[in-house]
Amino acid sequence: MKEITGIQDSAFLLAALKAADGDLMEAVTFLTEDPAPEPVQNPAAAEPSTWEGSAVGKQLTQGDAAPAPHNQDNLCPASTVRPLESPKAPAAERDADTHSAENKNRSKRKRCEVWGENPKQNDWRRAGDWPVGMKNIGNTCWFSAVIQSLFQLPAFRRLVLGYSLPQNVLESCHSHAGKRNIAFMQELQCLFALMLGTWRKFVDPSAALELLRDVFRSAEQPQQDVSEFTHKLLDWLEDAFQLTVNVTSPGDKSENPMVRLFYGTFLTEGVHEGNTFSKIETFGQYPLQVNGYRNLNECLEGAMVEGEMDEATASQSVKYGQERWFTKLPPVLTFELSRFEFNQSLGQPEKIHTKLEFPQTMYMDRYLYCNKDLIQMKREEMKRLKEKMVTLQQKLEKYMEYGSGPARFPLPDMLQYVLEFIATKPVVAVSSAQSSQTTLLHSQAKPHVLDMLSQPNGTNTRTEDEAFFVANPSLKQNSSMELQPAVPPAELSERPAPHVVSEDELNLVQTCLQRWRSEIEQDVQDLKESIARINLSIKQMYCDPLLQQVPYRLHAVLVHEGQANAGHYWAFIYDQPRKRWLKYNDILVTESSWEELERESFGGLRNASAYCLMYISDHLSHAGDEGPEARQFQKEVEALSPELKHYIQEDNWRLEQEAEEWDEEQSCKIPQMEPSPTSELQDLSSESGPVCEQSVRSLSSEHARIAKEQTAKAIANTADAYEKNGVEAALCEAFHEEYSRLYLLSKETPTPQNDARLQHVLIYFLQNNAPQQVVERTLLEQFADKNLSYDERSISIMKVARAKLSEIGPDDVDMEEYKRWHEDYSLFRKVSIYLLTGLELYQNRKYQESLTYLVYAYQSNTKLLLKGTNRGVSESLIALYRRKCLLKLNEVAASLFVSCEEAHVSEGVSLLNELIIPCMHLMNNFEISKEDLDAIEVMRNRWCSYLGREDMDAKLQMKLSELLPRLLDGSTEVIVLKEPPKIRPNSPYDLCSRFAAVMESIHGASTVTVK
Repeated sequence: MKEITGIQDSAFLLAALKAADGDLMEAVTFLTEDPAPEPVQNPAAAEPSTWEGSAVGKQLTQGDAAPAPHNQDNLCPASTVRPLESPKAPAAERDADTHSAENKNRSKRKRCEVWGENPKQNDWRRAGDWPVGMKNIGNTCWFSAVIQSLFQLPAFRRLVLGYSLPQNVLESCHSHAGKRNIAFMQELQCLFALMLGTWRKFVDPSAALELLRDVFRSAEQPQQDVSEFTHKLLDWLEDAFQLTVNVTSPGDKSENPMVRLFYGTFLTEGVHEGNTFSKIETFGQYPLQVNGYRNLNECLEGAMVEGEMDEATASQSVKYGQERWFTKLPPVLTFELSRFEFNQSLGQPEKIHTKLEFPQTMYMDRYLYCNKDLIQMKREEMKRLKEKMVTLQQKLEKYMEYGSGPARFPLPDMLQYVLEFIATKPVVAVSSAQSSQTTLLHSQAKPHVLDMLSQPNGTNTRTEDEAFFVANPSLKQNSSMELQPAVPPAELSERPAPHVVSEDELNLVQTCLQRWRSEIEQDVQDLKESIARINLSIKQMYCDPLLQQVPYRLHAVLVHEGQANAGHYWAFIYDQPRKRWLKYNDILVTESSWEELERESFGGLRNASAYCLMYISDHLSHAGDEGPEARQFQKEVEALSPELKHYIQEDNWRLEQEAEEWDEEQSCKIPQMEPSPTSELQDLSSESGPVCEQSVRSLSSEHARIAKEQTAKAIANTADAYEKNGVEAALCEAFHEEYSRLYLLSKETPTPQNDARLQHVLIYFLQNNAPQQVVERTLLEQFADKNLSYDERSISIMKVARAKLSEIGPDDVDMEEYKRWHEDYSLFRKVSIYLLTGLELYQNRKYQESLTYLVYAYQSNTKLLLKGTNRGVSESLIALYRRKCLLKLNEVAASLFVSCEEAHVSEGVSLLNELIIPCMHLMNNFEISKEDLDAIEVMRNRWCSYLGREDMDAKLQMKLSELLPRLLDGSTEVIVLKEPPKIRPNSPYDLCSRFAAVMESIHGASTVTVK
């Protein structure tokens, strides 16, 4: 506590600890200060030689100044770690007594709070005509995935937006279901209208979702099944459109636009107990089994043909038990992939993660009734080929796995081994002298061999640290040495050989074996070629141009990640105007590719796989290709009803209002640093600036106090000028000398152990090209600081400097801009302190405390880096240790959870909910790095692997199923992270030395370079 707070009074610290009931973090919070301010924006810096004509230059007496440096080299950005300043007050603590209570009472993120929907206004606003995302309002990613897939179908979108009912039909609708369907249709219209014309980056579907609450048992089942929801949605929409159809054709479902778009028919023909049957059925989403199949065509073939009747009992020529044929295909063809099965032993469903491939273009001709005769012939031919393939493979297997015992080998290889055995000569005995010499050589070689084996072998064993830190090159070992055998292998090893073989026997056996081997190799080659030809015939069986007349293009892939009872949904949708795949993941809509879609949808590699495939007819896919999307959307907006247009305009107006309110909030929310106890400069020159002068001086005087030792030294160097020419000359000389010194420091190349920006505010300003007036006024305030020494010369210089400050008016220096620069530096020091504290805690294996500081350092640093790379600290360094802490904490939480001890399980769950999940959601933002994405995947997979484990009891499995939705679902309603305790600012020299020490300690090297 002494180290963090700077307070040395033990009794006082003990009293604070008692007041906090022994909670160390709370006690430190009691003892520390208010938060430091936030940043804003910049203009351009000054050189020492260009003061003439400036506001401060006018006030200073012209005298002999130190020669100004003219080094114009570009300043290298400091990519080192920078320590410093105090964290904010902590957020309200949550009651963590029970997991269920915590879930209900979890504190939610406010709009635009620092952890939430990214506080930058650009992250609220839609970029041009880019598709909008959809807000996840708590386990509603399934809704977003389905609605986005449907919205991107122009035909469906226009049907919904153009929906209207005559007044008399509305009045005559009295049933609860009818009213609900109309209300849902109206909410869907409003949602679609916003998705067309909003200025927001994502829309809120709360109103439409509210109508679904009753139907989807949300209290029992927190996350809905995509297929279940899609079925229900299409049913509701069909009923809503039927009301409009009934006006002209009562009861005629064939005129219903939903039926026309999404529903088809198939004919089932079969033989059952010697009796033939046939029936026509309607389908919307066609279900397909995944288990046992490699691709979509195999799934469909298995679904269309079920069973096989024995020819003797079949009265018809159809030998299959049952066949299905599509008689009418809908323009939108949806396949449900059944990736779940019920585990009888565990008594719960399990997800099937096997790989299933599907094409971008699917030809449906082979499943149509009109091609029945041709397809039946091809199926017979396919069956014959597969049977022949099995026979050939069995024959090949007999050659390649030859033998009667458990160990079997390829026959050609066995014959070759016998040939080699026959041809081997018995080893001639070597003399004892030669033998001893060989032994001596071999023994002398051994130490050399062992030495080389103990050296690095050149394999790539770099840790993640080495991606940033390169160790001393002198420590590298030469791993390119070749290992040479001490003696030839042929002289050391004796191979088995026949004891006695005559020349005739040898010739006879060799001739026979060589002939047999050649014959067998030819047989094997013939079998392989036959199998390859049959494989090719099977692959090309349905490549007949006559069977490629009905193409369906892949429109959307709905993906599920997780297990049967928990997970997250997103969608890949093909954007026809842009000719590319886009990924819709809640509020994020990002450009994607077929390769990414394959990785995340085919399955087999991870816990993510396609769950639903939406294909559209070739005609429908070309109908959507109507030029650029912006023009297409604009036409549709213009065609909307006046009510929907007004709805869009109102929402866009509300967005502007929210933006204005947020701007006002931010301008009022900038926290003030506590002035130093001896700072009485707040009373100075109140008439010299606008109202914001008070807060500006509290920051600038704090920065003056931090640099007081350097300023005092500059004053001490002016003794001669003070004695000879008076106080003004002394001030002028000290000002010019200090300016030149700081300018030269700002041009030095930074090192990992030393960041000059921490030494002085002006070095930060100069490196970031701050305006000349801001730099000069800041330096003048350094000499006006009352915290300097109290000798006569210092007091005289301070009084003159204060007088000159009062003469600088608002026309000379823009005080708003001046304030922003000091806010930036204050935030930079705060980020540096957070980072330094986080690194020190990480070094001491206090990962939980370290993570909080590193997360806050990263978030605050992001604001600075928006204004320039030299405004903040190394983002990659913070991200590296944030990631390391998170992975280590996840390991700890997982180990506690699987311990099965109630206290440990609760601790693990608390750690997951309080720190790990919020941090994961923070990382998973608009611009997540590959390294962070991989780390999140590792953590999610660790928890998913516990599902269905037999050594876990049902209670623990239930708790796990409650955790997983939050872990996997990137919901926008996330717990706000508690801010770490504030830390008092240290002197620049203390910070720099602590930073250098922790860098060297963590990486175990005297010389550390940052990549």
